[in-house]
Amino acid sequence: MPLSPPALQRRRLHVRHVTYEGFARADGLFDIEARLVDAKDDDLTLLSGVRPAGEPVHDMSVRVTIDRALTIRALEAHTDRMPYPGDCDRIHPDYERLVGANLVIGFRQRLHQLMGGLRGCTHVTELLGYLPTAAVQTLAGLREREDEGPDKPFQLDRCHALDTEGEAVRRYYPKWHRRSAVVSGSS
Repeated sequence: MPLSPPALQRRRLHVRHVTYEGFARADGLFDIEARLVDAKDDDLTLLSGVRPAGEPVHDMSVRVTIDRALTIRALEAHTDRMPYPGDCDRIHPDYERLVGANLVIGFRQRLHQLMGGLRGCTHVTELLGYLPTAAVQTLAGLREREDEGPDKPFQLDRCHALDTEGEAVRRYYPKWHRRSAVVSGSS
């Protein structure tokens, strides 16, 4: 079901497009490419000049190469449009410090420790923050059956619907379902 209609008349001021694409490479690795584009519906006057309506204020991209274990093997960041040309994009090489990080083992914490605040670009860091779920979705379906094998499927216990004590896990992943602990209260 879509969102309800707006209660009042309104005028759009800003649009942000974010895309993630996952690719299988010929060498057995995977590339995840992400792009963020911000544009205004009215001309925007910046200290660095005027951005006409519809022209990007930000246009940033990252490519992260990962292996099947979701470990970053290579990372490239690039900015085509930015508010402060020559300044915003100087930080891109620093993002290579994330090579070797695993996208599903403490990645967001490591990202913000290494590249948060003054250590990085807010928008590039935001793009990288959503890479774990984009990478998992890229690799989903490459396994024959996610519920077979000795290892608990990755997605279990990572959202409310897939709580291993919940109904969805009982129904779709019975091998991994566990009964909730009954806590007895004392009077």
